[in-house]
Amino acid sequence: MKKVILVLFILLSSQLQAQEAGQLYKVTLLRAKPGSLLELITQIKSDLDKYKKEQSYLLRHSQGDHWDLMVIYTIESMEVYFSSSQSEQRQQSVTLEQPYGDDFFDLVSFQEEAIVEGPDKDTFDAAMQGYDLFHIEIFTALAGKQKELLQQRKAENDFYAGIDHRPNFIFTRVFGPSWDIFTIGWYKDLHDFAGPAVPFEEEDKAAKAAGFEGVNFIGSYLRSLLLEHHDTFAGKVK
Repeated sequence: MKKVILVLFILLSSQLQAQEAGQLYKVTLLRAKPGSLLELITQIKSDLDKYKKEQSYLLRHSQGDHWDLMVIYTIESMEVYFSSSQSEQRQQSVTLEQPYGDDFFDLVSFQEEAIVEGPDKDTFDAAMQGYDLFHIEIFTALAGKQKELLQQRKAENDFYAGIDHRPNFIFTRVFGPSWDIFTIGWYKDLHDFAGPAVPFEEEDKAAKAAGFEGVNFIGSYLRSLLLEHHDTFAGKVK
C-alpha cells in the first residue's frame, strides 16, 4: 500500500510541475440555511447522481470558512457548457442549475458560482479519488497584484517540491466570483497534512531555490499581496 501511495505521489507531483493550465472547471460554493445542511447535501447528491456528464465532487468544509459545500467538476469548454442543449439538460437534472426562486433555494443561504482554469483532468481526478482530506485556500489579490500572486503560488509549489511535500492545485478565475485564485492540497489525514519534520536548513535552502528570501518570509510575502484570504479543510461527501 505504501508503494502505491508513493507512486501516486510521484506521478501527481511530476505532472503538476510539468502541466500548463487550461482545463476549465465549474465551482459552486454553498452555505445551507441553518438546520438544513443535511437536507441540502441529500438533494445535491441525488441530483449529481442523475447528471453523469462529468465526474463531480462534493466537498464539505470542516472548519474555517463561511461556506458549507463545494461542488467542482470539469467542463469541456465555455461554448459547449453554455450551449442551449447542455443548459437545458442541466436544468432538467441538476438542482444547482435551477432558475432563480426555485424551491431548491429554500435550503440555501449563500451561493457563489465560478468558472476557473486549473490542472488537467486526469491529474485532478487521481488526487480527488485517491485522498480524503483537502486543504482549500481562497485568495483575493490587491489591485495590480494578480500576476504576482499567481507567481507566488507557483513558487510555493516549487518550495514544496524541494522538501518532498505535495504541491497544491492552482485554479485561476475566468469569471464569476470576487476572488482571484484558489488552491487545493490533498492529503490522507491531518497527520499527512503536517508531514514529516524537515530541518530548518533544508526548508530555508528550498525556499531560496524557489525564489523566496527564506522560509520565514513565505507567509509574510504572501500576505503582502492579499486583500482577502480564506482557508478551510474539507472532506469528500460520499
